[in-house]
Amino acid sequence: MNLYTIDTGFFKLDGGAMFGVVPKSMWKKLNPPDDNNMCNWAMRCLLVEDGDRLILIDNGIGNKQDDKFFGYYFLNGDDTLSKSLAKHGFHEDDITDMFLTHLHFDHCGGSIKWNSAKDRLEPVFKNATYWSNAKHWEWATKPNAREKASFLKDNIMPIQESGQLKFIKDGDNLTSDFKVRTVSGHTESMMLPIINYKGKKIAYCADLIPSAGHTPIPYVMAYDTRPLLSLQEKTDFLNDAVKENYVLFFEHDPVNECGIMESTERGPKLKETVSLASI
Repeated sequence: MNLYTIDTGFFKLDGGAMFGVVPKSMWKKLNPPDDNNMCNWAMRCLLVEDGDRLILIDNGIGNKQDDKFFGYYFLNGDDTLSKSLAKHGFHEDDITDMFLTHLHFDHCGGSIKWNSAKDRLEPVFKNATYWSNAKHWEWATKPNAREKASFLKDNIMPIQESGQLKFIKDGDNLTSDFKVRTVSGHTESMMLPIINYKGKKIAYCADLIPSAGHTPIPYVMAYDTRPLLSLQEKTDFLNDAVKENYVLFFEHDPVNECGIMESTERGPKLKETVSLASI
């Protein structure tokens, strides 16, 4: 098995929204905001090469939305999904499995593109199975008012229309070395891959722990639909991370790819940050 970091660029979100009830005087040290209180965040995905399967976890924001939409999020950086795949010798057509942790636009926007005539939307990964789960799909396709702006029909419905969509059932895993843990504090039934790799467990944190700065238990995003549930899910997850020596893979941290936790008298604490390549 081989793992590759796939960088798809950066975008900006309000720092207060990203850190919830944590005072700005504390979180601004973790990710300094600009004059508009916006912080820069990565959209870092993970590619898993496992035998004849090439599994991509999430795919960033994509490029099919209009300038008005992108104007809200200040996309920046030179990385793109295509360039990052090519850096490792791959193409979108090589992907066999497109695993979507959840269907918020910054995680699944790269799933769908305009065709060459720009009159029809089609899958970016034409040879891949797209993986979601029934509970989250129902949640995303019939969105509540709070999350409606994050669940864009153009990102979601063409997946189903393509015939490439499959659901992972509760308790199932993608492969024997690709376990799936489901959490529902951020959004209903978000899936967290936990991958056996070189004798370690790589835990893709998605939006349960978007960055190294979110490893303290109370640091919960204002975007979470059930913040108290997120607190409990983070506590359980980080206790397991200490017990089973997880390597946490951060999707949104602008600097740090991975982190390792340790046990302290005050609970789980970030011990160190590391690169995926160093594992």
